[in-house]
Amino acid sequence: MPSFDIVSEVDKQEIRNAIDQVNKEVSTRFDFKGSDARVEQADYQLTVFADDEFKLEQVLDILRTKLTKRNVDVRCLDKGQLEKISGHKAKQVVTIKVGLDTELAKKIVRNIKDSKLKVQASIQGDVVRVIGTKRDVLQETINLIKKSIEEFPLQFQNFRD
Repeated sequence: MPSFDIVSEVDKQEIRNAIDQVNKEVSTRFDFKGSDARVEQADYQLTVFADDEFKLEQVLDILRTKLTKRNVDVRCLDKGQLEKISGHKAKQVVTIKVGLDTELAKKIVRNIKDSKLKVQASIQGDVVRVIGTKRDVLQETINLIKKSIEEFPLQFQNFRD
């Protein structure tokens, strides 16, 4: 039976490349001359450092731009609390959301069931698997999900006949 998976993934290497580009740009820009602005990565958690809140927002803006250029959806970024470090320095933790949380997966399954399409959706870990009888119905399901879930980046993988 034809099926596909709804997932939310981010390419870790593209994130690392974007962070390297951000750090390189920040080190060469005139308005960051002599400042300690940088981005550090630990798995899917980024820590942005800057001298003050204004420069921190500028670094975050550069980060969003570089991620967008590398085809990483910025909707997966989850900004944490702004923390003050010694003096006027500030840091902020940005988490990259990977995988579907249970609440979003339930919302996707509910949308599919409410649409009355002849498909079955099941939650399997952080993936939602959709099984149908015809390819056309699965493509309608993909279009439905793209229209109904806009606040989180989704990918459709393993499309099988």
